[in-house]
Amino acid sequence: MKDRIQGFTLVELIVVIAIIGILSAIAVPRFINQTTNARVAALNGLAGAINSAVYLASAEYIAEGNSSSSSATSITMNGTAVTVIAGTGRPTGTAAGIGTALQTISGFTPGYAAGVATYNFTASVTNCNETYTDSTGIVALTTTGC
Repeated sequence: MKDRIQGFTLVELIVVIAIIGILSAIAVPRFINQTTNARVAALNGLAGAINSAVYLASAEYIAEGNSSSSSATSITMNGTAVTVIAGTGRPTGTAAGIGTALQTISGFTPGYAAGVATYNFTASVTNCNETYTDSTGIVALTTTGC
C-alpha cells in the first residue's frame, strides 16, 4: 500500500494567505473609521450633557423665583453655587458656571476664556473638540480632526 501524504499544497497555502490579505485590506480602514465614529459619539454625548446642564440651570433659575428682569448671577444646584448670566439663568462659560453645572466629566480637559468653555479630549486630538458659548447657550462641535 502506498503511504498518503497529508497536508496542504503550497498553492493552497498561498491562496489562503492572499484571501486573508484581501480581507485585512478591507477591514483595516473600517476599523480606523470606528475610532473617528467613537470620538464623534463622545462629543455628541458631551453636547447632550452640556445642553442638559444649561436647561437644568435655567429651570433652577426660574424655580428660585428669578425672571428675565432679575439680576441674580448665582443659583444653587445640588447644594453647589453655579454662576449664571443674569436674566437668562444660563451658566457662564467658566469653571464656576458650566464647569460646576456639569459636575464631573471624564476623558475631556476643559478650558475657559471670554465666556467660552472649550472641551478637548484628554488624549491630544487636534480639531476634535466642543465649545459652549455662554452668551448664546450654543454648543458647537469641531470634528474635522477626529
